[in-house]
Amino acid sequence: MLSHTSMLGRAVTANDAILPAVGQIRHGANLKTVKMRMRSVGNIQKITKAMKMVSAAKLRHDMRRLEVGLPFAKPVISLFDRIPRDEASTKPLSIFLMVGDKGLCGSANSAPLKVTREKIKKEVAAGREIDVMILGNKGPGALQRLFGNKFTTTFDEHLKNPWNFGTACAIADRINTKEPEMANLIHNHYISIVAFDTDILHLVTKKEVAEVEKGEWSKAMDPYSFEPGREEIWNDLHEFYYGCMVFGNYLDSLAAEQSTRMGAMANASKNAGELLEKLSILYNRTRQAKITTELCEIISGASAV
Repeated sequence: MLSHTSMLGRAVTANDAILPAVGQIRHGANLKTVKMRMRSVGNIQKITKAMKMVSAAKLRHDMRRLEVGLPFAKPVISLFDRIPRDEASTKPLSIFLMVGDKGLCGSANSAPLKVTREKIKKEVAAGREIDVMILGNKGPGALQRLFGNKFTTTFDEHLKNPWNFGTACAIADRINTKEPEMANLIHNHYISIVAFDTDILHLVTKKEVAEVEKGEWSKAMDPYSFEPGREEIWNDLHEFYYGCMVFGNYLDSLAAEQSTRMGAMANASKNAGELLEKLSILYNRTRQAKITTELCEIISGASAV
């Protein structure tokens, strides 16, 4: 009886929630702990299922905006892609990073951040000057410790309203004001509901265009006609190009983020369901062990009498 009393009086540990009771323990504390954990896991499963449905609805809207927005931005982007560029240049490089404002989206934020870290380390090791502009709340916190001294501009609260070309132009104006020598844009490219890729795009700057040789320039632009003249509208067209690059590629990033979040929440719901099933089995076994122990005590007591 002394040993039985000491077992009843011991502290309940975390293992009691996942291991069946042993010996003469009456299982009350274990059952209560497992039941509380089952309730907690069930609540998490409800939340993740709701978040999955919300992400699916948002993905439909983002896909519609992507389908409508890309044809608007693509022509001017394709025009500027024809301009020759010097990929081996060692001039100062500005990196424009696009990440999300929220988490719980798998690798949608970590992938572009990883690519950015590797890009900065590579360029710095080569002796190149680097500065970083970040669109999205998740970027500064992740890069602050290693590369905080390279930040020039960060943008947040840009998704209080649905992403639109006006917001993109306001951000592009900051790029234009900065007048970078060379620039890269890092973002997620939506491939399908279950896949995305992280791309590093070359952002053609005004200073690059000014250094293009006349022969190469004519070769790239002669197939096009401009009204009014090219010299008159080129500055405005280049600023429009900045806006289209920010607008179209962030639409792409948002679609990739929502699809990844939907998949992450689906996986979380599945895992919570599997854990809940295991806890249910454990609860039933523990309850049965409790009943068996009490029956044994009753029978032993009756036999003794």
